[in-house]
Amino acid sequence: MIADGLFGLDWEAWFSIGGSLAALGWLILILAPRRWAALNIVPAYIIPAILSIGYSTLILLYFGEGEGGFGTLAAVAALFETMPLLLAGWIHYLAFDLFVGAWIARRADVVGLHRILQAPILFATFMLGPLGLLVYLATEQCMTRLLGTSTYAKA
Repeated sequence: MIADGLFGLDWEAWFSIGGSLAALGWLILILAPRRWAALNIVPAYIIPAILSIGYSTLILLYFGEGEGGFGTLAAVAALFETMPLLLAGWIHYLAFDLFVGAWIARRADVVGLHRILQAPILFATFMLGPLGLLVYLATEQCMTRLLGTSTYAKA
């Protein structure tokens, strides 16, 4: 039997906490000056690590409780019918998208992409994950070809 929550909080509260943490990370990533090195580790490592701990806790406690699996789309859908596993899936997205966003920001700084141009790419990564990554990779390729330099060794 799956509980209505964990550590005294219901699943909606955990959903809000995860979303708020991720949003804080994205705000820091997009708006805070990168010259504040100590602040840069918050969206790059600290918040993704906290989210990963939450994800891991949910998976370790509830993975055996869910129906379904990863073999078919229907099996994945069945897996996410269990509230804690649905939350784990959502937190997985939050953690990975923020980590990828921090990677994009670091690389974009190295290749000289202005912060004003980084913001919509980072926002796209926040909202649409792989689409934002694809836009960044295409942007970096265009910059590399236009400037005639390779930045892969620098970032």
